[in-house]
Amino acid sequence: MFVSVGDAKIYATAFGPSDRPVVLGVGGWTGSWELWAEPFSILSRRWRTIAYDHRGAGITRAPVESITHDRLVDDVFDVMDAYQVARCVLAAESAGALTALGAALRHPERIAGLVLVDAMFYRAPTAQESPFVSGLRTHYEETLRRFVAACVPEPDSEHLKAWGLKILSRATPAEAIALFDAATGVDLRADLARITQPVLIIHGERDVIVPLEQARALAAALPHATLSVIAGAGHVPTVTRPAEIAEGMHRFLDAILGGAG
Repeated sequence: MFVSVGDAKIYATAFGPSDRPVVLGVGGWTGSWELWAEPFSILSRRWRTIAYDHRGAGITRAPVESITHDRLVDDVFDVMDAYQVARCVLAAESAGALTALGAALRHPERIAGLVLVDAMFYRAPTAQESPFVSGLRTHYEETLRRFVAACVPEPDSEHLKAWGLKILSRATPAEAIALFDAATGVDLRADLARITQPVLIIHGERDVIVPLEQARALAAALPHATLSVIAGAGHVPTVTRPAEIAEGMHRFLDAILGGAG
């Protein structure tokens, strides 16, 4: 379905029993809901899973100028409202973690817990444009290709890299840059101690986009966080190691929701 939010049309999809607790998935940077497709196909046997293409990603259509951190957080609740979800576990990948953390801070009563996969929770602003953004402006396809290669160091993964490139390529250069800029300089570090929900942090051991040290720092800053490291995984284990992601999430959901699932 498409969720109408002002002049935006946000694409969302749902699976699993409608009477079960909800896990809502948020992609990272220009990654669409497909980043969660494989883990959610497993989770939806027991849980209600909902995911959506955030602004600038997938087939969602929204003005480029509307891509801001605050608007991305607003959209979490717009999607929840469209599906009549009062409370959910929010799962986010990479830069989507900024959105998930922002949502937990804004309306903690609506977020039962967080699952953060290879989470980026702070990117410092710089005086000059980063080489990555310059590459997006001048050599978009090649920059995306190099990014995907860095994200997926796992062997025998050329098919997954091809899939990932197709996912990211749905964003225009302007959207990709706007999403990068929206995450730059957003500093929630001083507020992390106020996030009292249980948090599962899953991180790939070989992630070079968001190094493992950052996951350890995030786990230390959150009052009720558990860090799980996937040996040999890169930046997108939701794509490369979906069964392990789903297994860890099953355990986490059972622990925080009890017999509800």
